[in-house]
Amino acid sequence: MTGTTLRDRALLRISGEEARPFLQGLLTRDVVGLEPGGPRWGGLLTPQGKALFDFILWADGDDVLIDCEAGQADALAKRLALYRLRRKVVIAREEGLAVHWALEAEGKPLDPRLPALGHRWLAPADEGDASADFRAHRLPLGIFEGAAELGQDQTLWLETNAEELHGVDYDKGCYIGQENTARMHYRSKVNRRLVAVPLAQADEKRQRAALPDMGLSVELRRVEDLDPATLPGWLADALAKQGAE
Repeated sequence: MTGTTLRDRALLRISGEEARPFLQGLLTRDVVGLEPGGPRWGGLLTPQGKALFDFILWADGDDVLIDCEAGQADALAKRLALYRLRRKVVIAREEGLAVHWALEAEGKPLDPRLPALGHRWLAPADEGDASADFRAHRLPLGIFEGAAELGQDQTLWLETNAEELHGVDYDKGCYIGQENTARMHYRSKVNRRLVAVPLAQADEKRQRAALPDMGLSVELRRVEDLDPATLPGWLADALAKQGAE
C-alpha cells in the first residue's frame, strides 16, 4: 500500500495558557472554537491583507497544531515569535506527528477547503510519500497553496479564493490584515482571482508560478477576463453567484 504521508508538510505546535488568544488576534480563522477533528484552513497576512503564509489548523487539547508548508515552517515560526512579546506561548516544531492524505479514508476528516480534495489527518509518519499524488490531484481542482503558488506578500487573501475555500471568518474580531479583507468582502471588490491556465496561454505579468510538469501557469487574472467554462465548478459557481448579487 502506498504511504499517505505528505512529506512536503510540517507541523508547528503552539502551546501555553495564552496560545489560542494569541493566535486569535493574528490569523484569518477563529481559533478559540477550533475542535478536534474539525481542521480549518487559514492564513497569516500582511497589514495590507496580502497572503504571507497559509496553513491548516488542528486542535490538540488546548494546543493548536499548524499544518504548514515544510519549506516555510521556520519562517512561519519566526514570524509568529515576533508577535509573542511576553505572552505565555511556546512555538515549536512537532516532530512526533506528520500530515497524511488519501482520496478515500473512512473516518478521517475531509480537507477543510473542499471535500473533493479528499481526507487529511495527523499521525506518526509512515515510510511513503503522497506529496506528488496530492499535488497532482489538488491543482486540477484549482486549489493553490504555499508561498510559490499564492505569491508571498503579492496576493490579497480574498484573491486567493479564500472566502470560497472557507479561509476567513468575518465575525471573529480583529486580526492582521482584517481591515482591508473585510472592506473587500462587504464592498464586493474582489476583482481578481488566482486561477490555473494552460502554460501555453501564460501571461508573465500575471503569473505567480509556472508549473511545467503540470502544463499549468498559476496567475492572478481579472474576473471579467475569466471564461467560466475553463474554471473548476466550485469557482465558476461562486463567481456566477457574485455576479448576480
